[in-house]
Amino acid sequence: MNIGLIGSGGREHALCKKIHESKTTKKIFCFPGNAGTSKIAENVKVDILNFKEVLRLIKLKRINLVIIGPEEPLVRGLVDFLEKKKIKVFGPNKFSSKLEGSKAFMKQICKQNKIPTADFKICRNQLDVLHFIKRNKFPLVVKADGLAAGKGVTICKTKNQVLNISKEIFDGKFKSSNKVVLEEFLKGEEASYFLIVDKKNYKFFGTAQDHKRVGENDKGPNTGGMGAYSPAPIINSTLEKKIIKKIVEPTLQALKKKKSPYKGFLYVGLMIVNNEPYLIEYNIRMGDPECQVILPRLETDFLKIIDKAVNNNLKKLKIKWRKQKCMTIVLCSKGYPGKYEKNKLIQNIKKIKLNKNEFIFHAGTKSKNGKVYSNGGRVLNISSMGNNFKKIRENIFKIIKKISWKFGFFRKDIGWKVIKK
Repeated sequence: MNIGLIGSGGREHALCKKIHESKTTKKIFCFPGNAGTSKIAENVKVDILNFKEVLRLIKLKRINLVIIGPEEPLVRGLVDFLEKKKIKVFGPNKFSSKLEGSKAFMKQICKQNKIPTADFKICRNQLDVLHFIKRNKFPLVVKADGLAAGKGVTICKTKNQVLNISKEIFDGKFKSSNKVVLEEFLKGEEASYFLIVDKKNYKFFGTAQDHKRVGENDKGPNTGGMGAYSPAPIINSTLEKKIIKKIVEPTLQALKKKKSPYKGFLYVGLMIVNNEPYLIEYNIRMGDPECQVILPRLETDFLKIIDKAVNNNLKKLKIKWRKQKCMTIVLCSKGYPGKYEKNKLIQNIKKIKLNKNEFIFHAGTKSKNGKVYSNGGRVLNISSMGNNFKKIRENIFKIIKKISWKFGFFRKDIGWKVIKK
């Protein structure tokens, strides 16, 4: 099969590698891909939000199956567009994608179906905001309703902070949002639970814990993710049953009732409070960097899984996982998530020798004249597998030292929850 993979980040490089390993893959085309994907696929330069051009290239390259990595083309309806043109595609349709594309939509699904989540208010103006502040204690969580590239959530400790952040969103800081979702702050431990879903069934697809804040000890602003590890030890079998019964199944049933059954990856963002799961967010795709710690642990042929999902045949499939643990640390451009410079040479990357349990997934990179340059805030994801998280992390540090990229920085405490000092 010829496979089309939409996206250009670390998640897409991890997906590309798994597709490349599959027995049924003939050729992979990455739209637009990065310096890492170019080694195992053909990168195709295109604006992934220009659906007509994407379709033209799919036909030109004789692609049999399209897999969509990032959220924006899903939220904008790329699946619906391609399905109408009889293209086989993996991912949720535009309506189902509102689970991530609109925090307000997701919260209303929770309210209508008694799904445990933080108390909230959907605010359309500052008066709504003031009403919510009056009846709640600080800190409070302010969220932009629409997509915000992982930067639309702020935990606020004062009334002024809530009002200022809300005003920025109402004034159009994020093009996708003219509404604000205010939430009570839940104190607990975050975890991510993943599923692969077809129109009739779903299968477990790993657990992970991400580190969102830019600084060590979880300080500083939110980012797209500074590192992750899998599996997440906090999710035991008792908790998993609660996640499925109280959160996952009611959501999938609600979408079926709305005549829009879910199909694709489903990322369940959770806060665990006293061994009870609360839904914080849904993502309608694999997480980034969670994908980079889940996929290396996957034993079953990835394309076989996708094919079963596209044909609504997941029920018959048994997905096998390696027992090893996996961690990734994100090497970022200095200044991220604020201002940073691009086009910085990553000199040593080609000299590094990796074993079968080590991976460098490219994220914000590009190739130019046979050399690799930075092209984004999160540049490389260094992943490693093993039996002990502390040793895995030490091994990643050694690889980062060999890369020796003076324009980058990384968090040295990824996995602190599972690595006891």
